[in-house]
Amino acid sequence: MRSTSLHPVARLPEEWSASLAARGERSFTAKQVFHWIHRRGVLDPAAMTNLPARLREHLAAEGLGEVLTPERIHRSEDGTRKLLLRLRDGATIETVLLPAVSGPGSQAQLDADAAAGDDDEDDDEAGAAPRVRVTQCISTQVGCAMGCSFCASGVAGLKRHLGAEEIAGQVLLGRAMLEEGEELRNVVYMGMGEPLHNYEATARSLRLLTHPEGINLSTRRVTVSTSGLVPEIARLGADFGGQIALAISLHAADDATRSALMPINRKYPLDELLAALRAYPLPRRRRITIEYTLVAGQNDDPAEARRMAKLLRGLPVKINLIPMNPIEASSLGPPGQDRVAAFQEVLTQAGYSCFVRRRRGDDVSAACGQLVLLGARPKVRRAVG
Repeated sequence: MRSTSLHPVARLPEEWSASLAARGERSFTAKQVFHWIHRRGVLDPAAMTNLPARLREHLAAEGLGEVLTPERIHRSEDGTRKLLLRLRDGATIETVLLPAVSGPGSQAQLDADAAAGDDDEDDDEAGAAPRVRVTQCISTQVGCAMGCSFCASGVAGLKRHLGAEEIAGQVLLGRAMLEEGEELRNVVYMGMGEPLHNYEATARSLRLLTHPEGINLSTRRVTVSTSGLVPEIARLGADFGGQIALAISLHAADDATRSALMPINRKYPLDELLAALRAYPLPRRRRITIEYTLVAGQNDDPAEARRMAKLLRGLPVKINLIPMNPIEASSLGPPGQDRVAAFQEVLTQAGYSCFVRRRRGDDVSAACGQLVLLGARPKVRRAVG
């Protein structure tokens, strides 16, 4: 174990056990420390009142404390909150809280559950007061290296990876900022950055967030979205037994169009990506979420929908269509509603569960594809062809 080289917030219980045992601490203190951090969300050692003073001093000396600070909160008219977070080195990232403002079973909740790959039925306790379910969209990198033409996060390129403590820390902070009656339901790795490009930190954060001694999120409530890093998809499936929900940013059904929109396709073309999806050890009754951003004049023709229906045949998937959210760095835009409806109809008639993602938080640039590195200077990307 390398617990001494890990940030305290990134340590798992067994790593706390090893590091504290080496100091002669009692065995149960490891669980106490992990509980304080990941169950109670307390990162100030001075507030960990059931720990010995000497241990609290040691934790402070090790650097245990807040890993990110909320600098600005943008509240959308639809209840979405976008948080601008400042990291210890001065860099900034964004995370988004998406409440289902109309309660369980509402269209807003269906939208949030679809975004999260949530196929489960309502499991609120019988007779309990209805809770507002919240989906949190978190970031894994400062910037992004993928360069997708419809996404603002990669405008300035990749600045650095986030540590596992910074990824999980977004959820600790987001949970602390929930409002009365809200419940953190889903966590989606769909913010700034490509999660599988930062695989080690992403995987560790998944273990932290789903650990039964911590927040204890169900793996069915956690979705990792990827632009298609084939080796890492296989690694995620092997490391977590397929239990982590997988979302694929597809955005085209032929290599030429996808490579124009998503440079990663030149390295991992569609045949390799589809082979990785077929090999993913998906549990029974679970589906892969296919994300498809509709870009006017680029990938919104019904013929492309027919190609996608053929491409995905035999895979357990559901499809989220996302009319492109405008970004400053691109002249591209969404198709009209009739075009969206026609695209959806082709896929529905082909037998797929196909949803159109409702735009949430776009008035504060918190919608899909709009999260951006603070201070990044946009270089306008123009339509292809």
